[in-house]
Amino acid sequence: MKFVIAATGASGTIYLQRLLEQIDASAHEVHLIMSSYARQVAAQEVDDFKIPKGVAEHDEADMNVPYVSGSARFDAMVILPCSMSTLGRIASGSGDNALFRAADVFLKERRKLIIVPRETPWNLIHARNVVRLLEAGAVVLPAIPSFYSRPKSIVDLVDTVVWRVLDQIGLPSKRAYRWAEEN
Repeated sequence: MKFVIAATGASGTIYLQRLLEQIDASAHEVHLIMSSYARQVAAQEVDDFKIPKGVAEHDEADMNVPYVSGSARFDAMVILPCSMSTLGRIASGSGDNALFRAADVFLKERRKLIIVPRETPWNLIHARNVVRLLEAGAVVLPAIPSFYSRPKSIVDLVDTVVWRVLDQIGLPSKRAYRWAEEN
């Protein structure tokens, strides 16, 4: 499968790190695009942010990447974490960098676009932008962890969100806690 993983300037780099660690880049084509603000937040939040071997990293200004064209076939795009500013620009149809253009392509081609906002609280503009994206076909999956698996650490808690993202892109984790199943 082929994926685009993007990150913007919202807090939550640990979600990105855990998602990248749980996608086998030797078995799947994985492209990473981080906004300049995402890089700043990553440096502040994670002491040793690592991009796994095999993940192709691209600059947000590089419009010469395959996933900005509708003719290039990709299975899913995940934006995690996604700032409300980014969410709003995607909802408006902005395409002035590779991240925004890719999101626009995924919407217009009816491909899976998963947006994981991490900001709270929302104002009415945020809520309306979320509705616009839902109506356009995006999956909006807020980074809201679950507790019924009784997570023992921050990583366990983060993984409850990452597992939902993996489910959405068609790579369910064998480690995921499933309701009414014994793990």
